[in-house]
Amino acid sequence: MAKNQKQFVEEITPMEVDFAQWYTDVIKKTDLVDYSPVKGFMVIKHYGYAIWENIQAYMDRRFKETGHKNMYFPLLIPESLLQKEAEHVEGFAPEVAWVTHGGDEELAERLCVRPTSETIICSMYAKWLSSYRDLPFLYNQWCNVVRWEKSTRPFLRTSEFLWQEGHTLHETYDEAQEETLKMLNVYRETAENLLAMPVVVGRKTDREKFAGAYATYTMEALMHDGKALQAGTSHNLGQHFTKAFEIEYQDREGKQQHPYHTSWGVSTRLIGGIIMVHGDNRGLSLPPGIAPIQAVIVPIAAHKGGVNEAAAKIFEELKPAFRMELDDREQYSPGWKFNEWEMKGVPLRIEIGPRDLEQEQVVLFRRDTLEKETCSLSQVKQRVGELLEAIQKNLLEKAREMRDQKTHVVHDEETFKRIMKETPGFVKAMWCGDEDCEERVKAETGATIRCIPFEQEKLGDTCPFCAKPAEQMVYYAKAY
Repeated sequence: MAKNQKQFVEEITPMEVDFAQWYTDVIKKTDLVDYSPVKGFMVIKHYGYAIWENIQAYMDRRFKETGHKNMYFPLLIPESLLQKEAEHVEGFAPEVAWVTHGGDEELAERLCVRPTSETIICSMYAKWLSSYRDLPFLYNQWCNVVRWEKSTRPFLRTSEFLWQEGHTLHETYDEAQEETLKMLNVYRETAENLLAMPVVVGRKTDREKFAGAYATYTMEALMHDGKALQAGTSHNLGQHFTKAFEIEYQDREGKQQHPYHTSWGVSTRLIGGIIMVHGDNRGLSLPPGIAPIQAVIVPIAAHKGGVNEAAAKIFEELKPAFRMELDDREQYSPGWKFNEWEMKGVPLRIEIGPRDLEQEQVVLFRRDTLEKETCSLSQVKQRVGELLEAIQKNLLEKAREMRDQKTHVVHDEETFKRIMKETPGFVKAMWCGDEDCEERVKAETGATIRCIPFEQEKLGDTCPFCAKPAEQMVYYAKAY
């Protein structure tokens, strides 16, 4: 490894030494974000935002395929609207940012900067809905929200973040439940097929569910350090909000009814998940599905005749099919470029030099396996497509293998506590269903029930923490 390459890599703290510092080093050195003058607020730079755009484009297409349309609702919400649903306001009150003045004048009523949009959206739905013929309402918005967090970390927990929030209304509970699970499945498909991030899906406990929800469903991913990340949630809100906001419609028998309501959302937190699932001590390793640059061409000995021209020709051939970059910068050595693009997680590197030109070939380097192979110039386009598909698949398999290695089955409290302290990860255990038991485990270990998975396993008859009868298997983990 060249000296300048080695120095580049050594500036990233090894994840085994300090995972939090590794994460910070990676997001800064790869130019994903920068810190703004306001504590807890981040600037998403172009490389980080391009990842979000690719996620957004994929999900927006999936939403529209399932019949949803986009709207946009105001950033500011009157305090009186927030107060209409007591459980909801209580859940968000500590995180709300307030606007008290408009110019020099004090406002007659405080306005909150949206922490989520149930209240403002419900106030509008109450105006728009009149008959069962109007249903279902299938709407989504892409926006930012503000939650005044005490402790922040870019992408994972920031005072402002980008997300989408879908809000739908239905005639029956069963239709709302079907929608809730359908959108959770869209999230799961996105995580696994686009982000190459395996997830566990299931229902949140009542203690962990969204404020005001009848039931909350979640997808949970496991990071390299053994902590879980709540990567997306879908909520069946029942009639909580539709009653509080007096949303009514005339049903098929001419009677006034309250519709059933769902909401669901994912955010830029997904980018943090991608970093912590696929990254390594060289930096990012991005799945081709969301990589801003899927392949980069690096000319070798570009000053020699024909090399730059050949690189440019390959670039022109490939860029209609793939997200490409031609790195023909003269001020950096090939070794420096290799390291920079590896650190930025570009899935595939294409090298071409005088010797390759003579042999009518290129060298292809995979970021996921760090392996090289040669390919004839005539087969480059086909082979690049094949390798990008293989990299996407391999990253998912590697992530699933990592998750499975860090997943433990536990039958007693002592083993549970030892695992959480020494080798954290997912722990599968039976649960009695008692919230007091759930709270005690959290207080003593810092671990929470991440979900009650749809795919149940019979691991025993009793809860390992209180010895009461248990019928549900749950996933525990410490979480971001």
